[in-house]
Amino acid sequence: MLGNKECAHLLLAHNAPVKVKNAQGWSPLAEAISYGDRQMITALLRKLKQQSRESVEEKRPRLLKALKELGDFYLELHWDFQSWVPLLSRILPSDACKIYKQGINIRLDTTLIDFTDMKCQRGDLSFIFNGDAAPSESFVVLDNEQKVYQRIHHEESEMETEEEVDILMSSDIYSATLSTKSISFTRAQTGWLFREDKTERVGNFLADFYLVNGLVLESRKRREHLSEEDILRNKAIMESLSKGGNIMEQNFEPVRRQSLTPPPQNTITWEEYISAENGKAPHLGRELVCKESKKTFKATIAMSQEFPLGIESYTRVSHDHSHCDFSGVSI
Repeated sequence: MLGNKECAHLLLAHNAPVKVKNAQGWSPLAEAISYGDRQMITALLRKLKQQSRESVEEKRPRLLKALKELGDFYLELHWDFQSWVPLLSRILPSDACKIYKQGINIRLDTTLIDFTDMKCQRGDLSFIFNGDAAPSESFVVLDNEQKVYQRIHHEESEMETEEEVDILMSSDIYSATLSTKSISFTRAQTGWLFREDKTERVGNFLADFYLVNGLVLESRKRREHLSEEDILRNKAIMESLSKGGNIMEQNFEPVRRQSLTPPPQNTITWEEYISAENGKAPHLGRELVCKESKKTFKATIAMSQEFPLGIESYTRVSHDHSHCDFSGVSI
């Protein structure tokens, strides 16, 4: 935020964590984008991807152990988008994913390849995770119609990294958190006159239904680093996407960005900064242009004592899998 590049490079050289966030939810990469120094943004992005890969490999043994204990299964996941606009739901994307798990291997089959111009492009793709293979060969994508495959790898070319930096420097800085501070669970009820707890069969299992309230998605969007031209261009992209347009057809190519002019020198002293109230430190760097929004969600869950997978088994896999950051993965 102050442009102290020597300090930042020294921290990166000692592998300081790049994923950390301050009380407002902003990471070092977000603050670097706001400041606008291209070299610093590139260095932080590369370190973020390196640390993400290392985190995945560090947790890989625990993930494989949890998968092995989970037991084999076959699962079908049906999903679709709905709209209040008449007849629109019929053309929105939908799919039925098939998930197979055997030992420490997972396969996911899907038929939805692309959705542009309000048209779904169908195919037959399989994503395979082979837990027995070396990390560099464990992820494979199959095109079952074309009879071809590709391995997912971590390496990126210099050009790909530079293009990603261009996109970061020309886009809103976005932070989102799902707050569960006020979450509550209540039994779902059924019946008009005589209310009773809702219990139904889901597949082959007798399940109790619960209502989940208090899920709040808190999002923050910053754009102090963007010009008026950037904002209008981004708005045009979003409008095109909302109408089912294709970014490639609209020629929305990222423009090579130069470093921004540094913000005015900050006059806040170290004593003022360190003595500020916890979580309310004075802002350093470019003047904030930030928009905050909150959206409350409701959910319904079904839980069955007969289901063969317990909460503990699921959380072990989901916790390790949640650390798998695919921001550095390319095909």
